[in-house]
Amino acid sequence: MMNRVFSEITPEIIEYSELCVKNSTIEPELYKKFKVNRGLRDLDGNGVLTGLTEISEIQAYIFEDGKKIGTEGKLFYRGVDVEAMVDGFVKEKRFGFEEVVYLLLFGSQPNSDELERFTTVLGNYRSLPTSFVRDIIMKAPSSDMMNTLARSVLTLFSYDDKASDVSIPNVLRQSLELIALFPLLAVYGYQTYKHYHDDQSLFIHQPQPHLSTAENILYILRPDSRYTELEARILDIALVLHAEHGGGNNSTFTTHVVSSSGTDTYSVIAASLGSLKGPKHGGANIKVVEMFEDMKKTLDDWTDEKQVRQYLVDLLNKRAFDNAGLIYGMGHAIYSVSDPRANVFKGFVKSLSEEKGLHDEFELYSMVERLAPEVIGEERKIYKGVSANVDFYSGFVYSMLGLPLELFTPIFAIARIAGWSAHRLEELINAGKIIRPAYMHVSERRDYEPLNKRQ
Repeated sequence: MMNRVFSEITPEIIEYSELCVKNSTIEPELYKKFKVNRGLRDLDGNGVLTGLTEISEIQAYIFEDGKKIGTEGKLFYRGVDVEAMVDGFVKEKRFGFEEVVYLLLFGSQPNSDELERFTTVLGNYRSLPTSFVRDIIMKAPSSDMMNTLARSVLTLFSYDDKASDVSIPNVLRQSLELIALFPLLAVYGYQTYKHYHDDQSLFIHQPQPHLSTAENILYILRPDSRYTELEARILDIALVLHAEHGGGNNSTFTTHVVSSSGTDTYSVIAASLGSLKGPKHGGANIKVVEMFEDMKKTLDDWTDEKQVRQYLVDLLNKRAFDNAGLIYGMGHAIYSVSDPRANVFKGFVKSLSEEKGLHDEFELYSMVERLAPEVIGEERKIYKGVSANVDFYSGFVYSMLGLPLELFTPIFAIARIAGWSAHRLEELINAGKIIRPAYMHVSERRDYEPLNKRQ
């Protein structure tokens, strides 16, 4: 039998791939002729409505005299303004991600007793099956933590006596378990890979039930389990901002589509992870960080505005970084004037950069945020405004927190599992009631209420 390298691209494969391209290319004009949308956007960049949701809403424009006008971006979870929530968490000096999970799943903000009971439930679920780390995570460790996450999620099916039960109580139980376990699956996968591939010491810290999700991530990741209050609170805000973003984003749409087939929770979440993994979705913040590192290495003086502007021009003309013609972290499929998540991040980024002694890096990010829309407007024909998106600052935040690049997208997944779970439950609850082939939002908006005033 002929020996072969498992991942080798042979001359035959090259030849066959050329046949694929030759005979599988569709003329772009046909999409316009037959009015076929590519993904979840039409040819003008507008969202395609294929269903309804009450989980979250995005506001990016208003209509005046029949004209669509871009406005400051707003994001609502179950009708509650996310920026107002974050402001409340900061003023009340408490962690907010667990409250957001409760809000997304159950549709209302918890009072203090309800929140305490819910965080206890999550804490009790934060324990992997016996020997799971040894038998599953430590076997064939992957360099890609999203691959590790998906594999671990699919394997959990084998440990669940009711894995295929799609009743609402069982799916909710599975969802809460996955929300609680995602930090462990991601961090333990990373620790294992660094141990076996980079000869680093292996640390498997047990999570602490009384700590928040953000605190537990830092606790189990760091060798000494130590972190500052500012670090934990900023990571918590990152989880809040990434927990949900409407039914029409790629991974959440995947959650709805795969759930509609009637399959099990583990298969649905694995599919959603596969979608989030892509560099045009959850992996974008990695590209932002890599782009800035290349910028700092390439330019003689990255405090010089002229040099930075020229670098951005070179990016758009495929002469810099990865030659993809993109300024990563700039622009969004929906937002035009501003991404509210980026606005929230920027304030915390400044505080953290001062604590970490990275003021110059923050100034570079601010300069690019200011210059990029101008450069894009000069070099590209655009149908709407361009502003920094959440990925622009999130990667910088994770870098300052000392989070490894391999965990950037898994952190996104640790947050977004909350939104996926809410959407999966929504899909199952409404299955068969109406024809639901993301998504138009249909619920009322509500003001944020401080925890100590809730009944």
